[in-house]
Amino acid sequence: MVEWYLFLPQVRLSAAEIAERARHAEASGFDGMAFIDHLEAPGLPDESIWEAMGIATWVAAKTERLRIGHLVLCDAFRHPAVLAKQAVTLSEASGGRFDLGLGAGSWPAEFTRFDVGLQDPVARVEQLGRHLVSIRQYWGDDKQSGVPAQAPRRSHPIPLVLGGTGPRMMELVRSYADWWNVPANHLDKLPKLAPAAGTARVSVQQMVGFVRAGSDPDQVREVSQRRFGNLGSGLVCGDADELIRHFNGLDAQRVERFYVWFADFAVPESLHEFGETVIKAFAAAGGGLP
Repeated sequence: MVEWYLFLPQVRLSAAEIAERARHAEASGFDGMAFIDHLEAPGLPDESIWEAMGIATWVAAKTERLRIGHLVLCDAFRHPAVLAKQAVTLSEASGGRFDLGLGAGSWPAEFTRFDVGLQDPVARVEQLGRHLVSIRQYWGDDKQSGVPAQAPRRSHPIPLVLGGTGPRMMELVRSYADWWNVPANHLDKLPKLAPAAGTARVSVQQMVGFVRAGSDPDQVREVSQRRFGNLGSGLVCGDADELIRHFNGLDAQRVERFYVWFADFAVPESLHEFGETVIKAFAAAGGGLP
């Protein structure tokens, strides 16, 4: 079955507002929720942004069913021993509802501004590969390494989501990932790269300009294009029927999870109507069935 996640960057919202949106998403039929991981809000350095693991823990505590994750945590921001322990802690505290999303970093400006991580993007991906090995060792998965497990014992599996489309990242996807995520600004690469994902299941990040009942379609499209037109095919606008057709097209390409990013910043009215008219209708029509 297809999975539906709400993608919600933790910018320009209070912690209480984020938790409220999470509860609305849970009540509307979403399966999970994902955040971003940056030291500054991309393109908005003067805006505040909540720390990624902290806000995920807060939302996990305020919900009962939603899976929690990120698109994606930046490998450079945390030592792998720290991240391995954080991941197990959040997984156990949430009853196994945590997905570990990782990437090599997508906003070069913060590496310079905060003097963190490697400047060379190739070196960052290579470091991510080494850290993936280390995380497995800290979890005790690699019995032959001789490295003692440093994280608490896991009661639940922690699925690994890797995001990115470069050739070196795709090698890591094939070797380590349970899920491969295609960022919204790279959705045009999905048909070509999907076979390179190996056994990893495919997810996509999709920006949506949702035309709710009674709203002006032209206005929704204008506002969505003004805010997120730079995403190209990563932005789709339409009413419920148009969106269902779009997601059916992705389903036909063996996409199994949609990270839905709302151009109206996921106001509760959009979450509830999307749940009723898209998520439920998609399932009722047989979308996402093997």
